[in-house]
Amino acid sequence: MPLTPLDIHNKEFSISFRGYNIDEVNDFLNEIIKDYDELLRTNEALKKRVAELEERLRHFENLEETLSKSIIVAQEAAEELKANARKEAELILKEAEKNANRIIDEALTKARKVQIEIEELKKRATVYRNRFRTLLEAQLEMLRSNDWDSLTDREGGDDGRTLP
Repeated sequence: MPLTPLDIHNKEFSISFRGYNIDEVNDFLNEIIKDYDELLRTNEALKKRVAELEERLRHFENLEETLSKSIIVAQEAAEELKANARKEAELILKEAEKNANRIIDEALTKARKVQIEIEELKKRATVYRNRFRTLLEAQLEMLRSNDWDSLTDREGGDDGRTLP
């Protein structure tokens, strides 16, 4: 059991013939009591301070653990968010590619139709041109034929006009 200031105060020593001076010993013991009492108070205050600091340390350790867990959760959430964003971007890209392919297919189909129409119009133009040429050639042939000369002679005029 630890020594207390009261134990020091109540301690009595036996007196011997050539012993120490009692007043000096008592004065010294009083000084020890005072210093020892101060040390005990300081020790008690330090124990309280240590207890407070240990409590704060536990609080900060808990806070650190909570923050660490929060950081881990935030990192996991960020990774999940990035993964979801990547997936969404891939889906958007695939959808855009599908739409682009559809638009290209439609454009190619329309271009083929237009090309077919152009070819058809070229054929019609060629047929029309050939028919028109044939018609013109036939008309020119008629104009060049001698039948016209005989017609103009029968009608009786030189002026080239026909009579009704």
